[in-house]
Amino acid sequence: MSRRPRGPVSEAQDRQAPERKPTQPVADVLHPWVDALRKRGELVPRIAALLTFIAGVVSVFSAITPAYRTRLHNVRHLLGPGVPATAAGSTAAFGIALMLLSYGLRRRQKRAWFAALVLAIIITILHLAKGLDVEEASLCIALVVLLIVSRKHFRAASSVPPQRVRLIFLGLLFAVDIAFGLILIRENGHTLIGNPQLRSKLWQVLLGFIGVRGPLHFGSHGAGNLVHAVLAGLGAISLLAALSVLLVRPPGPPRRTPAQNEVLAALIRSHGEQDSLAYFANRDDRQLIVSPSGKSAVSFRVVGGVALAAGDPLGDPEAWPGAIDAFLTRAGDSAWVPAVMGCSERGGVAWSRAGLDALELGDEAVVHTDEFSLEGRSMRGVRQACGRIERAGYRLQVRRCGDVDRAEWAELMTAAERWRQGGVERGFSMALGRLGDPREADGMIATAHDADGKLRALLQFVPWGRTGLSLDVMRRDPAAENGVNEALIVVVLSHATSIGIERVSLNFAVFRAALERGAQLGAGPIAKAWRKLLVIGSKWWQIEQLARFNAKFEPEWVPRYMCYPGSLEIPSVAIAALRAEAFLVMPTIGRRNSRSLDPQDEEKEPLCR
Repeated sequence: MSRRPRGPVSEAQDRQAPERKPTQPVADVLHPWVDALRKRGELVPRIAALLTFIAGVVSVFSAITPAYRTRLHNVRHLLGPGVPATAAGSTAAFGIALMLLSYGLRRRQKRAWFAALVLAIIITILHLAKGLDVEEASLCIALVVLLIVSRKHFRAASSVPPQRVRLIFLGLLFAVDIAFGLILIRENGHTLIGNPQLRSKLWQVLLGFIGVRGPLHFGSHGAGNLVHAVLAGLGAISLLAALSVLLVRPPGPPRRTPAQNEVLAALIRSHGEQDSLAYFANRDDRQLIVSPSGKSAVSFRVVGGVALAAGDPLGDPEAWPGAIDAFLTRAGDSAWVPAVMGCSERGGVAWSRAGLDALELGDEAVVHTDEFSLEGRSMRGVRQACGRIERAGYRLQVRRCGDVDRAEWAELMTAAERWRQGGVERGFSMALGRLGDPREADGMIATAHDADGKLRALLQFVPWGRTGLSLDVMRRDPAAENGVNEALIVVVLSHATSIGIERVSLNFAVFRAALERGAQLGAGPIAKAWRKLLVIGSKWWQIEQLARFNAKFEPEWVPRYMCYPGSLEIPSVAIAALRAEAFLVMPTIGRRNSRSLDPQDEEKEPLCR
C-alpha cells in the first residue's frame, strides 16, 4: 500500500499538478484510472481481450453440452447427420485457441488480432452448424464487430523466430504428428473394415487433425472414437504450437549505443544527486529510452516480456513525463508489460500520473554521515562488533576504486567469487554487477584483512551524485570474524565526512514495514500471517536479516515502490522482477544454490548483497 506523499517533495508536486476544471466528468473524478487507460488506448484492447476469452470459454462449454433437440434435428436434416458432431469438436478446439489469443490481444499484438478475427468468424459458423446455437453465434458476432471497430488499437509487433527456424520447427512437428497418426491407425488396423490404401490413411489423419472424420470405417465403435479423439488432440497441439510461435513477444532492443552512453553519463552527472539508484542505470544489461527533449531518460531491461525499469527516471524531473510517455509508447508498440522497481515516492507519483498503479515494496536505509555516531545504548551492538574486529587484529582500509592496482583487483574478484560459493550473481535495481571494472574508478572500496594479512571482507560503493555513496557489493568470508561488515561500514561512514560525503545508502529492506506491523502488539491475523511468510522466505532470501542489519545503524528509512499497469499484471511483473534480481533462477545441472544464513544465528551480518 503506497504511502501518502508528504514533505517538501509533495508540496512541489502539488504545485506542478494542473488545476482541476469544474466541468471535469464525474466518471473521471470517481475513477481516474479509467481516464488514464483511455488516454493510453488500453481500455478497448482490454475489453476485446476479455470478450475474446469469454467467447472461447462459452464455445468450449457449448461444444461439450447437448444441443437443443429440435435445432439439432433441423441441422441434421439440412447438412447431414455427421456435421453437428464434427462442428462441435472443431468449436471446442477453436474455443481454446480464442482463450489463448486473448493474452495477445491484451498485449495489443496485431497478429493476435488477425487470428482472433478469423477464428471468431469461423466459430460463428460452427455454432450454427453444430446445432443452430444462435446465442453463442451472436456473442461471436459481437466479438467480430468489436475487433473490426478497434483494429487501430492493435499495432504491437509479435516477434517470431527466423523464417528457416520457424519452418523447420513447424515442419518437424507436423511430420511427427502425421507419423504418430499413421502408427495409431496401424495399431487399430484389426478393426478396420476393408483394406484401405496408404493415401486413404493419410487423408484420415489430415482430416482428423481438424476434427473431421475421414474415409476409414472401424468395426469397433470404441476404436473409431479413440482414433478420432487422438487425431483431434494432435491437431489442437499443432495449432497451439503455431499460435505460440505467432505470439512470441519481441526481445529487448540491442545494447546501448555510444551516443546513448554519453547521454546517460551526462544525465547522471547533472541530476545524479536526486536518486541513489541513478548510477545503477550504467548496468550493461539495461537499455535507455530518452525523452524527445533529451533532458530525461528511462533505464530498463526486458525480462520475460516485461519492460522492467528501475529507480526514478533520469534527468530533470520537469522532463520526466516526456521520458515516461516515450517508454510507455515503446512498451505498447513492442507488446511489453511496463513496470518499475524501486522508484522513490516522487518517482511513484510521476508514474502514477502516467496511468500505473503503485505498491510499497520496502525501504532503503540511508545514513546521514553528519548525524551518525556510535554513542548511545542503541548503538551498543555496532560498538561491540567494532571492538571485536579491533581485538582480532583486523586491518580495515577505505580507498577510491581507481587507487587499487589490477593485481589486487584480481585478488578481490577471486575472493568475492569464492565467497559466493557458486551462487548466482544477484541484483538489478541496486547492484552494478561489474566488480573491479576500470569504469568505476570514482567508487569507494573498503577491505578487511585479518591479523595474518588474509582478505576477509570487502564493500564497494558507487557514487550517489557528488556528495553521496550507494552500496553496490557486500561480501565476506564465511570464516571471517562476526561483525566485520558492521566495522567496515563504520569505517566508511567515518572516512566519508573527510571527503565531503554527506549520505550513504545501504541495503534495501524488502517489506520492512510489513515485518514491523506483523510483530506489533495487537497485529491482525493477516499481518501476522504475512510476516510469518516473510520470515520463512528469509531462510533463502535474507529478507528479515537485511532489515535487522540495516536497523543497527539507525538509518533514515526511505520508502521504495513498485509500479505496474494493473492487478492482472502483478504476477508477470513479480516473476520478471525476481528473475532480474536473480532470486528466481531456472535450475541447472551442477549449479549450487547461494548460501543463506543460519536461521538460528540472526545476529550475523549478511554474507553478500
